[in-house]
Amino acid sequence: MITKDMIIGEVIEKHPDLVRAFFANGMMCIGCPASQGESIEAAAQVHGLDCDALVAALNEALAQ
Repeated sequence: MITKDMIIGEVIEKHPDLVRAFFANGMMCIGCPASQGESIEAAAQVHGLDCDALVAALNEALAQ
């Protein structure tokens, strides 16, 4: 299960297939150095994204 406090880099390392879900939901900075230590919540806030919707989309993609 993906939570908003998880670090983007760690999520991608464990679940590389979720890159598509990040992209599809407006999070295009997956390769950015900040993503290696930034939580999903912090990155969503910086990019003006709905964190809850992003986390829900990531969990939906993970379940497939």
